[in-house]
Amino acid sequence: MGSIFAEIINGTIPCHKLYEDEQSLSFLDVRPIRPGHALVIPKQEIDYIFDVPDELLQTLITVAKKVARAIDQSVDCRRVGIIVAGLEVPHAHIHLVPIREIRDINFANATEMTNEKLARIAETIRALL
Repeated sequence: MGSIFAEIINGTIPCHKLYEDEQSLSFLDVRPIRPGHALVIPKQEIDYIFDVPDELLQTLITVAKKVARAIDQSVDCRRVGIIVAGLEVPHAHIHLVPIREIRDINFANATEMTNEKLARIAETIRALL
């Protein structure tokens, strides 16, 4: 059985999609550290980021850059931080977290967000992509 991300890719679990192409998907994290916190994932199920083939990894970083620029323009932050931890879901993924200061990048700060608020944030970011 695949991870929760496989279910999101297959459409079994809905998401607030920001960007999608043949190889990757970006969507808002439902438990964001800060509003606008997004994920970039490969559609191919690969557990460990360093097992992602080089060409696909380049695609993921390029997508992350594009989405981060849109997030940066959409929410109040100094910049968008990037985290690749890889333990919380067994599917390679990149976190894009809007930050004002370094202490903002802390998963202990993650909180539930309403579907309506996620939808508003996603719409604003998508408009900039």
